[in-house]
Amino acid sequence: MNFEPLASFMDRITSWRIPWAEVLVMHRNETVFRYRQGYANLEEKTPVTDRQLINLYSLTKIMTCTAALQLVEKGAIHLNDPLSDYLPEFADMTVKKRQPDGELAFEKAVKPITVRDLFTMSAGFSYDLEAPSIRDAVRSTDGKMPTRTFAEAIAKEPLQFEPGTRWNYSLCHDVLAALVEAVDGRRFGTYIRDEITGPLGMTDTGFDLSDEQRVRLAPQYEYSDALGKPIRKDGNGYRLGSEYESGGAGLLSTVSDYALFLNALTNQGTSPDGVRILSPATVDLMRTDHLVGNMCGDFCWEQLKGYGYGLGVRTHISQAESGSLSPLGEFGWSGAAGCLAIIDPASQLTVMYAQHLLNNQEPFVHPRLRNIVYACL
Repeated sequence: MNFEPLASFMDRITSWRIPWAEVLVMHRNETVFRYRQGYANLEEKTPVTDRQLINLYSLTKIMTCTAALQLVEKGAIHLNDPLSDYLPEFADMTVKKRQPDGELAFEKAVKPITVRDLFTMSAGFSYDLEAPSIRDAVRSTDGKMPTRTFAEAIAKEPLQFEPGTRWNYSLCHDVLAALVEAVDGRRFGTYIRDEITGPLGMTDTGFDLSDEQRVRLAPQYEYSDALGKPIRKDGNGYRLGSEYESGGAGLLSTVSDYALFLNALTNQGTSPDGVRILSPATVDLMRTDHLVGNMCGDFCWEQLKGYGYGLGVRTHISQAESGSLSPLGEFGWSGAAGCLAIIDPASQLTVMYAQHLLNNQEPFVHPRLRNIVYACL
């Protein structure tokens, strides 16, 4: 293995727009390459360290779906169940429909939202955090916005389409976190700690930070084209309240910590020291392409050509379309500030890539980084 091309690529992007970047490559449970470059704090020229905490944003979604799939394994929920069996507020939904004259109408939904629809982003939700019902819930809870209250709020908003008929990147996994709470009885963050991060020895992953961890939280940036440089932009805009544990974008972690979780999935659900978080059959179901009908056309992000969508993850289905050197079945996801997870059971490969830049250059960085990693093996 020769990872010099990967180091050169990291040097290249951190001399371009990205303040810092770090990558950890594991092969057959061994760390075979780790590299970081750039400054965690640009103003103070502070180098990035191996204990730097970041906002994972949508990389949270993989863990949320893992948590909910544990409940599937226990028979507590089933993918084909109506969501309203567990969250009654979703029993009678309305759908926005465009009339022939161009006017919007609101009609009673014909199809129920299923548990599967939450996993596959096909429930009909949007990603509108400014929706009236959500903002009302923030105000009525004095800024606390418990996770279950969020679900009750979004249930008041009309759906964008009939459940199960389209794919739309949305707040589905935030509702999935509320479903875990409703079925299990524990707060979502407590469930995550008790059933996933605790058993895996992940001490730096959670929805809230201790005082010691807060010191290690990396500054967050956004690149300004007008100024020609990154500018500081801290905070997580997806955190709607002090008690809100966003299943879609709320976790904080380090590269080392989250790699432990990703590598357990690479090992078909069991860590190298024997901690099982999912069965191999469940991991295979997770990375099966669940897009059908019109959903296939909706899932059209440029950087994900050749990928389908599983239960909360991209999954590689066509090398001819993707141009990716990874094998079919490689899966994972990414986050708003630019982190990337590559999970590959066939190659026994785990990659955790991190940065902290909101306009993250993902369409350029991620496909190239993936190909370089595989070429280096």
